[in-house]
Amino acid sequence: MGAKWIKISVLYLVIVLAFGLFMHYTIQLEWTATHAHIGVVGWLTTGFIGLIYSIYKDAAETGLAKAQFWFYNLGLPFLLVGMMMVHIDVPRWLFELFVSGGGIAVAISVLFFFVNVFKNVKS
Repeated sequence: MGAKWIKISVLYLVIVLAFGLFMHYTIQLEWTATHAHIGVVGWLTTGFIGLIYSIYKDAAETGLAKAQFWFYNLGLPFLLVGMMMVHIDVPRWLFELFVSGGGIAVAISVLFFFVNVFKNVKS
C-alpha cells in the first residue's frame, strides 16, 4: 500500500510543477491557493502517508487503510478541481459540490488514517 501512495504523490509533484509553470508564464498568480494545496496535500501529505505505510506494513493492510486510500484519492481531485472553479464561471452549486464533497471525503480519509495509526502502528 505504501508504494501506491508514493507513486500517486509523484504524480502530484509533476502536476504541481506544471501548474506552477503555468502560473509563472501566464502571470496568473490568483491560483496560488490551489497550487499550494496540490503541493502540500497532493505531493507532500500523500508521500508522507506512503512512507508511514511503507514502514508500518501491518497498518497498511487494514480495512481502514484501504478505505482511507479510496476516500483520499477520489476526494482530493474533486477538492482541487473545485478550488480551480473559484476562478472560472461555474454555477455556485457545482463549485460547492466539488469543494464540499471532495473536502469531506479527504477529511474522512484523514480520520481513518488517524484511527489506523493509533490502532495499528506499534514500535
